[in-house]
Amino acid sequence: MLSLLHIENIAVIDRADISFENGFNVLTGETGAGKSIVIDAIGAIMGERTSRDLIRTGAKSARVTAVFRNLPPLSWFDENGFSPDENGELLLERVIQTDGKNVCRANGVPLLVGQLRELGLRLLNIHGQHDGQRLLDEDCHLDYLDSFGATDERKAAFQTAYERVREIRKTLSALQMDDAEKARRIDTLQYQIDELEAANLRPGEGEELSDRREVLRNAERLTSAVDGAWAALTGGEDGDGALSLLMEAEGHLTSGGKHSADLRELAQTATRLRCDLDDLAERVRDARDAFDFYPGELDEVEARLDRLYRLKKKYGGTTEEMLDYLARCKTELDAIQFSEERIAKLEGDLSKALDLAREQGKLLSTDRQKAAEVLAARIQPELKELDMPKVRFQVEFAPKDAPDGMDATGMDTVRFLMSANVGEDLKPIDRIASGGELSRIMLALKNVLAETEEVSTLIFDEVDAGVSGRAAAKVARKLYQVSRTKQVLCVTHLPQIAAMGDIHFSVEKGERGGRTYTQVTRLDREGRKEELARLSGGDVTETMLSGAEELLSSAETFKTEDAR
Repeated sequence: MLSLLHIENIAVIDRADISFENGFNVLTGETGAGKSIVIDAIGAIMGERTSRDLIRTGAKSARVTAVFRNLPPLSWFDENGFSPDENGELLLERVIQTDGKNVCRANGVPLLVGQLRELGLRLLNIHGQHDGQRLLDEDCHLDYLDSFGATDERKAAFQTAYERVREIRKTLSALQMDDAEKARRIDTLQYQIDELEAANLRPGEGEELSDRREVLRNAERLTSAVDGAWAALTGGEDGDGALSLLMEAEGHLTSGGKHSADLRELAQTATRLRCDLDDLAERVRDARDAFDFYPGELDEVEARLDRLYRLKKKYGGTTEEMLDYLARCKTELDAIQFSEERIAKLEGDLSKALDLAREQGKLLSTDRQKAAEVLAARIQPELKELDMPKVRFQVEFAPKDAPDGMDATGMDTVRFLMSANVGEDLKPIDRIASGGELSRIMLALKNVLAETEEVSTLIFDEVDAGVSGRAAAKVARKLYQVSRTKQVLCVTHLPQIAAMGDIHFSVEKGERGGRTYTQVTRLDREGRKEELARLSGGDVTETMLSGAEELLSSAETFKTEDAR
């Protein structure tokens, strides 16, 4: 469960520490006080996308820290090499900087934002007002059903088979062309193959030719340089060079070294220098011999480089890329020339792949239909408890309107139907459900789905939109019952829901020193009475306080009876 939330410099919240407890936690406050910012902060620590605009004006960074306790075993820990500490606690931290960078840590160990998001999905679920709108989107109904039915393994088997069908079809499409198009393509490929093969391409040739061209362009300077160096070292034909002079010095020192240790050491140094100089002379001679130029060589190199340049513009930026293109052309040409045999084989493969995909699709459909029956049976009583006793709920299946009757999601088109009143036909939810009904249907659906989820914390952000009166009391009781097995955090404007909470926080906005600040305060029973009175009518009067006391007492009575 989420035990502690620490917020720094998030929007209007300068600093806040909120200690949540197991059970039903509620947050209330005036519109714009900052309740949604608390939820945004929780979303940030769960790895959701954030913006630098979230950082409080004037601050260099924003920070959110969360402590989780009593966590169930999560496969994510083993997969990523993390674990709670010896006390079973997990400390998550996220720092959002003004340059857009994020620093994420789990128990002090750095995390990627993607890893934080994966972990967050296993720790808690945030259900906001937009979830009711998702219920109107029939494309989401299949996702809800699959989530409830835990069809991941069966769906993965179908998608593997379906992807094989797509791959074969793609290959067939590339091979199946009319005779005229085939002839044109063969001519094009053959021309390109001939041109590239005639060029006798060799990896690295371009670099070698560029180096040789540089040498040829400076042939006179290079020849003059090595000739001058050779003459300086050997003396040439006109006199003594450095090498002969050094040999003479070596002889003198060697002679003197017979009588002096210092001269013997100098003689040894002279010998080493003479050997090095002799080696240098050999290398200069080799370089001199290597400058073997012949008339017209530079023109030949320039012509070859020009040819390679023109080929690169057509077939690739390097010799290696051109050779790779040549190999692909040969492969495609072979495929076209022998396409009839390949098409026949691929058509056979396609038939088998379609049979397997349909088989897996039918198995997936069967699992979904079983799950749909259970889902309808589970949602029906949930809706009755939410003051919708006459409602009927059903999952409708229809064949997929797609080639072969399938796409990547399977062979089923799924939508949720309901009838809100006795005697009315079942109709799509988006045609008949009011805002309050959508909120309750979503709450029922989330409650049922939560039974199969590993998360231990559920957050409801103003999901009570459009609900009032007796229905609000029913929603409050349902949220309380959910909190018996999951930690629940709920942002609400309804006094009926706030009264049912085990822990009640007030979010208030004020000004200090010309700045806006938001403060989160845990309320005692008297503070709750005043907050409930405010929620009920705005002005806190004795009548409102009396009504708030009645709400609190009624909630306490319900909890006592529910615990029996």
